[in-house]
Amino acid sequence: MARTRNTRLEAVIQELGLSQRQLAARLRVVAAEHRATELHRVAQPYIARWIGGATPEGRAAHILAETLSRGLGRTITLTDIGLATDDAADPQTSAWSVDTLATLATLGSTDMDIARRQVLAQSAYSVAGLALPTESWWQEATERARTRKPLSKHTVTPEDVTSVREMTAFLSQRDQQRGGRGVGRAALVAYLRTDVAELLGGRFPSDVLRRDMTSAAAELAYLAGWTSFDAGEHPIALRWLTLATQLAEEVGDAALAGHVLRAMAHQAVDLHQPAEAVRLAEESLSSRRYAEACWREKALLGVVHARGLAAAGYKKQAAQALNRSEADLARAREDGDEPGRVWFFGEASLAHETAAALRDMGDLKGAEREFKRSVRTRQKPFKRTHCVTLGYLGEVQVRQGQLDAACATWHQALDTMTGVQSGRARETVVQMRRALSPVLRRGGGPAADLDARACAVLADR
Repeated sequence: MARTRNTRLEAVIQELGLSQRQLAARLRVVAAEHRATELHRVAQPYIARWIGGATPEGRAAHILAETLSRGLGRTITLTDIGLATDDAADPQTSAWSVDTLATLATLGSTDMDIARRQVLAQSAYSVAGLALPTESWWQEATERARTRKPLSKHTVTPEDVTSVREMTAFLSQRDQQRGGRGVGRAALVAYLRTDVAELLGGRFPSDVLRRDMTSAAAELAYLAGWTSFDAGEHPIALRWLTLATQLAEEVGDAALAGHVLRAMAHQAVDLHQPAEAVRLAEESLSSRRYAEACWREKALLGVVHARGLAAAGYKKQAAQALNRSEADLARAREDGDEPGRVWFFGEASLAHETAAALRDMGDLKGAEREFKRSVRTRQKPFKRTHCVTLGYLGEVQVRQGQLDAACATWHQALDTMTGVQSGRARETVVQMRRALSPVLRRGGGPAADLDARACAVLADR
């Protein structure tokens, strides 16, 4: 059967302005960075065959796309070069790459390159990317991961897993204190792209160790997604969270997969996609994901479900979900060992999410009460969330006509923001100024002083 010439790939290579031999040389460099030893001998005839319609094998298509992206200074997708598989054309699986190691390497490289990250960050957040694969697809992905051939000679040890988990704990604490933007996040992505990618491609003495390492990598990928979300880089966040879900599902870590899907639901709520938020939250609660979670994590899954229901207008169901989440958190003391990823979730966090749900349900007095409870019970390390809570509290106060109280609350929020690098915190300042705008048009006073402080904070970010 005759092959169809790949004119898309040919056009992109022509735009790059390199010969096929020069492109092959660049591709070998990128392959070496990814430790893709199967591509170290790629030469001009490979490029010619791909242009002629042959399909690149293994990771070659992803590495080719990355090589072209670097050369052109913009993101080149598999669709752009005519190499999207049937799965990629299917909206159910378009965001769910078969090869998680290739995805980790490609996404990590994109995220670490300032220009390419900006292109991706400025692209549209699409709910099409939230479509989850079928159960049979998950089973096939699990088998592929189990039988994946090692890409490195390194033999993974339990100490390697501990190192990844310790790094995740450290970076997670920094995120809670200062937010998802800045140097800490760059270090996180670099660590994922290099050390963790090599460990996942290493040799595993046992299947238990393989599962442990993959779960540890999934938690770190989740943190990369969460910090992207907090920084306001939503398309990047969605890709990291998708990868984290896939890694967790590949090794049957249902509770972790539920945790990540809950973050995707939270993101959908914030981006005013309530139907998608409800669907994702229900997925996070389905099957083993909720059943195998500890009580603290169950409470977290439940309160985000309530957030989605409230945003979608299902007030009765949202109230029921809030009550169940409160009950689950009350049972958290029954757990022995809890996963490190839920260390932050306690009374203050539950009160914050409950308040946001009540606000969306139109219960402003209830929202004010719960936001105040969150402020009152939050511990010192959670600086980023504290200033966001204060921002939200001021908003519900001004909506009830309590301008003086709102100004006092917002001054506290601005005081707390010193050193915080968070897109969500910044957005509360933007909303603060928007709420003050009608007051400023009627005259200055305390609101004018607050607005001046808010302008200074925004200018510094």
